[in-house]
Amino acid sequence: MFSEAWATAPLFVGVRDNGLYQAGSLESERERHALIETENLVKVFKEGNIRAVDGLTISIKKGEIYALIGANGSGKTTTVNMMTGALAPTTGRISVLGVEMPRQRHLVSGRIGVAPQEYSLYSDLTLEQNAWFFARLYGMKSQDFKRRFGELNGILRLNGREHSLVSSLSGGMKRRASIECALLHEPEVVFFDEATVGIDPVLRAFLWDYFRALRSNGLTILLTSHVMDEAGKADRIGLVRAGKLVDEGEPEALMAKHNVRSIEEVFLKLSGREVSDA
Repeated sequence: MFSEAWATAPLFVGVRDNGLYQAGSLESERERHALIETENLVKVFKEGNIRAVDGLTISIKKGEIYALIGANGSGKTTTVNMMTGALAPTTGRISVLGVEMPRQRHLVSGRIGVAPQEYSLYSDLTLEQNAWFFARLYGMKSQDFKRRFGELNGILRLNGREHSLVSSLSGGMKRRASIECALLHEPEVVFFDEATVGIDPVLRAFLWDYFRALRSNGLTILLTSHVMDEAGKADRIGLVRAGKLVDEGEPEALMAKHNVRSIEEVFLKLSGREVSDA
């Protein structure tokens, strides 16, 4: 399993204009209640006049695992791209760690981590070279990088692959490498877009144990998935269809509310078992 030392490790200490801060320290009443917020979020792509996200309002607290789930094309990745500042909304408001996205993205770029759905890795570089590239983007020092890289390789079972070209790695290893790059700088908030796609069931269960350990250490996690039952491991779930939030709540509460035995049944009931056009 994951390293017990990591699960009990002190939270990362960084530097800001006003001195040292502890990742996970609550700087304001606003951050204490919600680290990620969206209000009436809309994204319309002019090409084809596609309304990918339609009035999405969610609020995610510190130390929470929130799963945004829905079928392929339901707007999950577009939502994550807006939350991380990679994509500007058409209308609506986004706040991450108390700052407006994407306008103030530079203020939190070193405090968030992102593992995108498409691998953001360079196939002609080794695993270590890829990780070092991302570490430098986050301003990590060499000694800090070596410590974290070694630690995460052990946790994510990538030991022995440090000098392997990414092109030679399996899909599951590439996924784990992407997760590793997102966690190198010990962020306060991390976004995992389809984090466990292509990973076998045993390793998927292991990763969920690891995610819970991160959460217990103060990390806030938003993840997307189209695997409905997997999301039942999250603290709260937001179900999206055609860009709209159709229901939200704790897994057990959602199943009880809709009188079903699985999250997949909840989603099927809410969608009327119709195939989405999104």
